[in-house]
Amino acid sequence: MHSDLELVEHLRDLLVGRPGLIEKKMFGGACFHLNGNICCGVYKSWLIARVGLEAAARLLQEPGCTPMDITGKPMRGWVKLEKEQWQNPAIRERYVDRSFEFVSTLPSK
Repeated sequence: MHSDLELVEHLRDLLVGRPGLIEKKMFGGACFHLNGNICCGVYKSWLIARVGLEAAARLLQEPGCTPMDITGKPMRGWVKLEKEQWQNPAIRERYVDRSFEFVSTLPSK
């Protein structure tokens, strides 16, 4: 299954012009890196976001948000958001902003 191209375009629109961001193909989809660290992206039809442990614990209480798990082992500090939720522009932007905020605290690679 290919990545949801609609979501890829939404992420590009949200992230355009932010310094230090580049797009790379990963996980069979598109990922956006900030200063060398993966920030957020698209896996199949899910928005994936690296938000850190504390934010992930809070976000996982929300509908449609699940642990990021594409290999059978959940990735700590990551979440994935179902299409029904990310189609809402305010929700999508909040997840992307949380990811950008968290990853901006990490050392550059």
